[in-house]
Amino acid sequence: MAILIADSGSTKTDWICLADGDDSKQIEVQTMGLNPFHVSDNEIREVLAHDLLPQLGDVHVDAVYFYGSGVRPEVEARIEGLLRESFADARVVEAHSDLLGACRALCGDKAGIVCILGTGANSCMYDGKIILHNTPALGYILGDEGSGAVMGKHLIHDLYTGVLPHSVRLMFEKEMGLELPDIINKVYREPQANRFLASLSEFIHRHLDEEGIRQMVYSTFSDFVNYHISRYGRHDLALSFVGSIAYYYQEQLQLIVQMLDYQMGTILKSPLQGLVAYHSK
Repeated sequence: MAILIADSGSTKTDWICLADGDDSKQIEVQTMGLNPFHVSDNEIREVLAHDLLPQLGDVHVDAVYFYGSGVRPEVEARIEGLLRESFADARVVEAHSDLLGACRALCGDKAGIVCILGTGANSCMYDGKIILHNTPALGYILGDEGSGAVMGKHLIHDLYTGVLPHSVRLMFEKEMGLELPDIINKVYREPQANRFLASLSEFIHRHLDEEGIRQMVYSTFSDFVNYHISRYGRHDLALSFVGSIAYYYQEQLQLIVQMLDYQMGTILKSPLQGLVAYHSK
């Protein structure tokens, strides 16, 4: 008997199978991302059948808990149905949003304000069981303040409008092997511009000693708190974060959270181990 837990984004899905419910006996598998808004039912079936199941071997999976980006309430049943095709004997099959996964990983059964800061951004108020309120993130074009994609967007803007010194622009072009025509092509003509913009976080993090870059990071975190977290009106609840941006920029993030009079909670790079703890209780 085993529990299978998935954390799925648009790029990749991380799976952990706990054999006999024992978190010391883990099988870890990585497959492509299974966001139902970008991946067809047949593609999901192919990934489950050819990339996941062979790596699980003869383990009998009794419960499947799938948390993923794009798993909104109206598509939960669709994902659960696809999972049941591969795990027909499982007693429990559940599909939930990545946001609920973050809540369970960070807060367990306690209340808190939960935030995702990675390629995109999201947040909610959680009462220990359900999400009470969620301010829509709106994506990197209309919102997603605090995300890697928005940081990358601001970096490009500041480099090519002269907000940042010309020397920083030359350094960027040399280190990243990109010039303005390449950037325009990747943002406006190639797919998944959000991922490209988020990838520029590598340069941003490497050059936080540059005053203009550091202030841009502070600004995007301030926007995230002011536009999203303030809407919950709960300074009494700690803010907890999951995602690569929150993890790698935690020093700058913590400074902004405290400056805006909020409490800092837990920061995790990935929700998986928190979900293992939650489902192993």
